[in-house]
Amino acid sequence: MDFQSNSLTPKVVLGVAAHPDDLDFGASATLAKYAQAGADIYYLILTDGSKGSDDHQITPEELIKLRREEQRAALLAIRGKGVTFLNYPDSALEVSIELKRDIVREIRLRKPDIVITNDPTLIYSRSRGYINHPDHRAAGLATLDAIFPLARDHLTFPELLSEGLMPHKTKTVLLNNFDDQNYYEDVSNTLELKWQALQCHASQIRDFAAVRERFTHFAELNGKKAGCKYAEGFIRLDVG
Repeated sequence: MDFQSNSLTPKVVLGVAAHPDDLDFGASATLAKYAQAGADIYYLILTDGSKGSDDHQITPEELIKLRREEQRAALLAIRGKGVTFLNYPDSALEVSIELKRDIVREIRLRKPDIVITNDPTLIYSRSRGYINHPDHRAAGLATLDAIFPLARDHLTFPELLSEGLMPHKTKTVLLNNFDDQNYYEDVSNTLELKWQALQCHASQIRDFAAVRERFTHFAELNGKKAGCKYAEGFIRLDVG
């Protein structure tokens, strides 16, 4: 895959993910970098996050509240502007027209230069012994459909026009894919903010030291490819 070296300088970035913590694991150092450069960073979290716990004493309602609090704190750590939570059931996300419309609504509202989401083609990673969560795949596919052509076409979802939400063309998409990247952001100066964001997700991370060690290793590997100390990597699509 050809490496894209031309840098991005967005004014508005929208991260779309299935669960609280997805964007912070995959892209928070990059998002912090964009925020430091003056970009407005917004998150759209699609599911209620009600299933991701090994605590047998916690209720789904308690977990939803806790994870939303954690996500708000994590976004604050990277200097993000705001987060919108939808209420699709955790672990049951489907690529429906309703989901696409909800994502289109946020795209038209925020008008992002860049949208960051999961690569829906990543089903598993053999090298990392990882099966991608089905919600991640659904989130990525619905988001790509929302970006093109649904958010662009004024005749799609005319009810959004009545809300004052005009069509919008997103210029660039960054997809999280651990094994296949063509674009890297040097995050040597913002990796510490990624750790601050991830520490907010205490309900999901039992051994933070191990997580930090693992993701530092990944950032070092990406940095070698990008010619810097630490980097986050993505599949970049320029579609505007």
